[in-house]
Amino acid sequence: MVSARTFSLFLVLFATWLLLSGIWDPFLIASGAVSSLLVVYLAHRMSVIDGEGHPIQLSWKLLTYLPWLAWQILISNIAVCRMVLSPSMKLDAGSGWVSASQKTPVGLVTFANSITLTPGTVALAVYPDTIQVHALDRSGIEELKAGEMNRRVCAMEGQS
Repeated sequence: MVSARTFSLFLVLFATWLLLSGIWDPFLIASGAVSSLLVVYLAHRMSVIDGEGHPIQLSWKLLTYLPWLAWQILISNIAVCRMVLSPSMKLDAGSGWVSASQKTPVGLVTFANSITLTPGTVALAVYPDTIQVHALDRSGIEELKAGEMNRRVCAMEGQS
């Protein structure tokens, strides 16, 4: 019996194959389908098609989180560019701990990766309830402590 998660993995792999190849030749489409089926079969045999390996439960909520994250990345890019290109380059780098309210490993990793993707901040250490963050400007740590990103990741993983 094929589960929804297994079928979803096949669809994601096959769609990626089609989008990246850009050639709609019947042989290549068939090759993509066979390759995707082979990868799904191997993943199934290895028992890696689970909530962490292919988190389809986050699919729809991820569509609302990613535009917000992209906006935060853009804002942070501009702030880092201003900081680095200014003649005085006043850096106020520092490290601090940020609370993490996520209940699942996928949520915690998403939060840590979101911190690292945002220019000027990087997650140094991840624990179940806190993340150590380094920032070029301490205001970045204070912004993370305010909890907006934490709240949005929690909402994405299904918490209030």
